[in-house]
Amino acid sequence: MRRRPGEELRDRLRRRDPGYRLVRRAARLTVVASLVFYVCRYGLGDVTLATYALFGAVATGSFAQLPGPPAERARTLLAALPVAWSLVAVGTVLAVSTAAASAGMLVVGFAVAFAGVGGPRLVGLANALQLFYILACFPPYRPDSLPARLAGVTLGVVLIALAEVSLWPDPAPAGFPQRLAAAAGGLADLVDTLADVLVAGPGAAEAAARRQARAARLLDGVRMSRLPVTARPTGAGRRDRAWRDAAAAGHEVLAVAGSLASRPGVPGSGDADLVDALRRCAASLRRAADVAVRRPGAVAVDEPERATALPPSWRAAGPVRLRVDAAVRTLVDQVGTFATAVRIATGPRGRHGPRPPGPGPDPFWYAGRSAWSLYRQQFRAHLTPRSVYLEGAVRLAVALAAARVIAGVVNLQHGFWVLLATLSLMRASASDTRTTLRPALVGTLAGGAAGGLLLLVSPERQAYAALLPLALVLAFGVGPLLGLGWAQALLTLLLIVVFAQLDPASWQLAGARVVDVAVGAVVGVLAGLLLWPRGSGGELRRNAGAYLVASGRAAERTVGALAGTADPRGAVDAARRAEVLATASLVQYHAERHDPRLSHVDWDAVLAAAHRANHGGQALLADHRLGALAPWPGPAAALAARASRLCEGYADLARQVSRAPVDRPPAPADPTGDVARQVHGLVRDGEDRPGVLALVEVDGWLADLDGHLRRAAATPP
Repeated sequence: MRRRPGEELRDRLRRRDPGYRLVRRAARLTVVASLVFYVCRYGLGDVTLATYALFGAVATGSFAQLPGPPAERARTLLAALPVAWSLVAVGTVLAVSTAAASAGMLVVGFAVAFAGVGGPRLVGLANALQLFYILACFPPYRPDSLPARLAGVTLGVVLIALAEVSLWPDPAPAGFPQRLAAAAGGLADLVDTLADVLVAGPGAAEAAARRQARAARLLDGVRMSRLPVTARPTGAGRRDRAWRDAAAAGHEVLAVAGSLASRPGVPGSGDADLVDALRRCAASLRRAADVAVRRPGAVAVDEPERATALPPSWRAAGPVRLRVDAAVRTLVDQVGTFATAVRIATGPRGRHGPRPPGPGPDPFWYAGRSAWSLYRQQFRAHLTPRSVYLEGAVRLAVALAAARVIAGVVNLQHGFWVLLATLSLMRASASDTRTTLRPALVGTLAGGAAGGLLLLVSPERQAYAALLPLALVLAFGVGPLLGLGWAQALLTLLLIVVFAQLDPASWQLAGARVVDVAVGAVVGVLAGLLLWPRGSGGELRRNAGAYLVASGRAAERTVGALAGTADPRGAVDAARRAEVLATASLVQYHAERHDPRLSHVDWDAVLAAAHRANHGGQALLADHRLGALAPWPGPAAALAARASRLCEGYADLARQVSRAPVDRPPAPADPTGDVARQVHGLVRDGEDRPGVLALVEVDGWLADLDGHLRRAAATPP
């Protein structure tokens, strides 16, 4: 049966705009922008008020990309209003000269862009805030117009905030807590199935394999590189840090559960105590999932699961059972970490959660820290030339300042459009920016031609007043759905429609628009060519290599600390700092066109290997006192030697990924004997201290690191 044209159009729109979010956004913006412009321009007769009200609405209604449900986005816009006032005021004062305005653009451009380090809300506001300064820093220099400018901005922003919650509000998006809750549910199903495996339930092994694959897919959905920009918990505050720790603990649970499921001899090796511990872990994961999404009736006060005293039967266990005991205890501790992180993320500030502190360093050190100290620490971590955030902020600030200099020196008509083009078309790499150049110029030429023809045919202002709502819908609703060329064409047409109502205009206005966009685009391309032209690719190689080295060294020092021969603090802190830069580089890399010279590396597997060493080591330090392995110097020395060899393997892989092309490094072999058998021998000879099981836990972790290193070293398909 042939489908009706209307049905085909609706299906195409659904594919390009799921949930009709773009259509809703364009409709809200059209209503607000048309209303404020008509009232201010024709009702009050104030051109300045109309200009700033319109651009305040457009900046926050289109250029701002904010996370969260409508009410949260509205609160964010209102909270940003004082910053918008400051930028308009600074731009108005510095418009006194091209030199002052350009210097201000350099400072403001960097500060606003670099503020994105603080989290997705600041990233989403960046372009809108840039526009407030850009619009105000151009002639005419009229400090006396500042009250009207501020009133216009306030009117536009406040009405957009009200429209967010009252005019066709978007359905609440699936944010990070919802994704993490789904992953926790998948992990709970897997852990439940592992309990069946331990008692050799029929079909349990096959079910565990299926549920492990499902849990891995769900957890992959909470990786930073897989999330939309607005859904990433990259903020410096305790909530986002706790969400990140919860995700890391979830990956640790999956790693331990996977190793447990794949061990030979596991079916039938568990007793009622181990099975009961796994059942409680699954229940704890489900409760944490309910708390994460704040389901009605979710209880957050029960004590998270913790490893309990071993039953007396462990002393009669063989090597297989000892491995199972150690894996279950590690899994229980990681489930407790997951639950505590969720409670910190969803609870009031300063509440550490009900989990009692472990014997090692506190993994939730940030829970009681002030927001100011946490933000300061995150900004300091990115104040390095190796940070993609710093590089991007410098690149954009230099490009905008250069564009402002050119617009002022050449005295381009409507020089504001030059910076608008640079801001809109510039990308993180030179190749991506060049890719935008052709469709942008072609679209601008087409829009300019249409606008110039319109100005020749109908120069009356009333005609453009009638066309404004249609131009807004086309520019912000239709253009983005059709692609960059169409978006630029329809935006050009909108600007001509607007400026034809602000001042007397002729067909030359269309020509000025084309020239300004060309200049802005060329400035963006040149800045991209001169400043870090490869985008995040080069930094990804360096930062991933540094993270591998730091995490390998942290793993070595962790084992040394547990053996009583090393201090892990410096190495662990270095790994944490390296993780920040490497993760940011990987996220930025996934947002760009991939460099073919880097496609031979499975970057997700590389960072997963580093994460497992970093977070797994921190978990061991949190759950075991320093020197916990010292009473058994023989096995402890063997584990330390194995950790040293793994550290060398991590360093070898780091050297390989830091340059191209990559020769596959040999995976490190396991040079030690079976620690579980050694521990079994110790127990058989009379050792009755439960702490001896920590040897098996560390051995299992090192074996898992070996597996991660092998996978990261393999060439991806």
